[in-house]
Amino acid sequence: MGNELDEMTGPVNGAGRDINVIEKQLPVRVGFGSTLFEIILWCLGILPGVIFLFMKISADNFFRQLQQKIQADASQIDNFLEQRVQILQNVAPLVNKAIDLDKDVMKAVAALRGGASLGDAERNELAATIDGSFARLFPQVEAYPELKAHTAIIEAMRQNSQLQREITAARTLYNDTVTLWNTSIYEWPAKMIVAARNGYTTRIPFTASAETKARARELFF
Repeated sequence: MGNELDEMTGPVNGAGRDINVIEKQLPVRVGFGSTLFEIILWCLGILPGVIFLFMKISADNFFRQLQQKIQADASQIDNFLEQRVQILQNVAPLVNKAIDLDKDVMKAVAALRGGASLGDAERNELAATIDGSFARLFPQVEAYPELKAHTAIIEAMRQNSQLQREITAARTLYNDTVTLWNTSIYEWPAKMIVAARNGYTTRIPFTASAETKARARELFF
């Protein structure tokens, strides 16, 4: 029998394929078989039933602790986003004083808020807004040599570049924790049964905005 997937003979998609994160949370469900499994354990004796009971307690503790880890990872991203907001709010007025800055940029900057207490969707929306504001601001800075030589603006651009790297690392850590959650809730029997009875669902990893994806395809050099 040959390989089901043969990279040498195709078929292939010459146009390529864009990959997107599906914005959907899947609930965990278990059927009557899981309930029957637990009944059988108790029927076999006290010891198997008690052992599985402790396994479920351990699974419940695991999920509660993992939720706190996800919260901490998300909070770290929020901290970096808030710092980017502050940089943007500090540098935009400097640029605006020197040139007739796009009014949409100033409106976007004025509307930005810090990253505290954000949900997943709000966090992605804020990140996309910040990215879009910087994307419109810095090209205008590049067009004016006197602005490029401004010490505060140079420092803001350096800090922004550093924060982008920090956010990328923080998002990777967040996604790793979310992946652990999403795989653990489907580990049958103990974890899956606990997840289903607690009403847990899968979690959505970090999602790049459409604007960010489009800019990634641009010619940089």
